[in-house]
Amino acid sequence: MSTTHRKNVDMIKMIEIILLAVGGAAGAVLRFKLIESQLIFGFLPISILVANIIGSFVLGAFMIISNQWHLDSRYTFLVAFGFCGSLTTMSAFALDSTTMLQQSHIGFAMINILLNVSLSMGAIFAGKTLVSMIIET
Repeated sequence: MSTTHRKNVDMIKMIEIILLAVGGAAGAVLRFKLIESQLIFGFLPISILVANIIGSFVLGAFMIISNQWHLDSRYTFLVAFGFCGSLTTMSAFALDSTTMLQQSHIGFAMINILLNVSLSMGAIFAGKTLVSMIIET
């Protein structure tokens, strides 16, 4: 591999890392602000749910935009891996659910699991559908 080619590969990797870091920072700040708001409905912590729904919606919308506009795959590092990966939170969702189970709030734990999984998947579908409709008009 030539020195010039190696430098180009290194530059591309650096750009990907920067995009990942910027997207990750933005997602982390939004997640922190949502969790800091401590939105709770009964024993159901909906701050995590809201973060997961927003991140899933953005990811669904991004997938359609990326395909329709033939975006450079590096934008995936910014939006999908960085922003959405940092915003959505499986670990916090799992912690909230197991905490509710340990506190014998079995019904709320099941609701939390059902809502996080179904609404996050629904948000992906909604993001894809909405952006597809907008782009087609």
